[in-house]
Amino acid sequence: MAATLRARRLVRRRPTIATTAVSLAAVLALTLAGCGSDSEGGSSSAEDSVDASYGEISMQYSWIKNEEFAGEYYADENGYYDEAGFDAVNGISGPDTGVAKLLSGSVQVALSDAASIGAAIAEQDAPLKIIGATFQKNPFTILSLKDGADITTPQDLVGKKIGVQDSNASVFAAILNANGIDPKDVEVVPVDFDPTPLMKGEVDGFMAYLTNEAITVETSGYEVTNLPYAENGVPYVAETYSVTDDYLADNKDLLKAFLTAEIKGWTDVFKEPTDDTVSLITKYYDKAASENDEGLEAVFGALDPKKTGLGLEAEKKLISTPDTEANGLFTITPELQEQTVASLAAAGWDVSVEDLFDTSIIDEIYADNPELKDYLS
Repeated sequence: MAATLRARRLVRRRPTIATTAVSLAAVLALTLAGCGSDSEGGSSSAEDSVDASYGEISMQYSWIKNEEFAGEYYADENGYYDEAGFDAVNGISGPDTGVAKLLSGSVQVALSDAASIGAAIAEQDAPLKIIGATFQKNPFTILSLKDGADITTPQDLVGKKIGVQDSNASVFAAILNANGIDPKDVEVVPVDFDPTPLMKGEVDGFMAYLTNEAITVETSGYEVTNLPYAENGVPYVAETYSVTDDYLADNKDLLKAFLTAEIKGWTDVFKEPTDDTVSLITKYYDKAASENDEGLEAVFGALDPKKTGLGLEAEKKLISTPDTEANGLFTITPELQEQTVASLAAAGWDVSVEDLFDTSIIDEIYADNPELKDYLS
């Protein structure tokens, strides 16, 4: 199954997932130079990193600078990157899976997803690793209207018309495959990313994001039903901290300091009032818009505070789970790693846990600093 899962980022306001070798090369042809500072490998406590100097690094964001990166804004705003020893952490706006830029060395870290990284490993033998994950649950859903098809179980898909974007063909196939549904029993209707066909009754269900289209339809006055992928046979991590194998081997102290700053930033997301966080998001979005020669606001418009707040609250439900409450933000349990690999296999990408993940740094951070686990207190 070679159809892309992430190309949606290049079309509209929310991302999808990743891509074939040819698509990756086409979509990610433009690279942006970033500065990096190598440190010696090895391990040390997070406190030791405060005295280190790591210079500047560049991090590729998966999408435009909206609520998806609230933790990064807090890490910058509240000086956590400075405390960790960085002169600057340059967050580069997407849309971008980050794969090509990681491989070229133009960025050191990418906020990507398991499917993008897994596809690159499976199809290109790319030397990449996921070292942590913001989203414990991916945000894909089959969206339907409560007074329409009201799709509450995977079996409810049988006999229905489902709007699916071309770039999401593989991930839609994955939910059918994972639930033993013959593709012939579901009518796939090609759609764009605008959920209007669902609201007009032209389709029974619509491939969507819990953090975007589901909110758009609901705030348009419709009662909606969601069939989340993560809870219906296709669980995998998203918004993943991803690096090359070489960078991981050579910069363990730097990455440990960086992830510690990120944990602190995302802890603030959970502790600060939503309205304050929305204001901070708007500040960084407006700054990005003012610096964007192609006209960010001309394409996406000004941020809607209400929808931004709802998107933020929806994200928190994907980030915070019983596992992260027990183990800390960005951790990925062995069970979730196995589930992620199985989900990718259902979409046609065969990788092993060892190929895809190395969580040794995030695990070491919490072993040395268990107080960082308490992001909800």
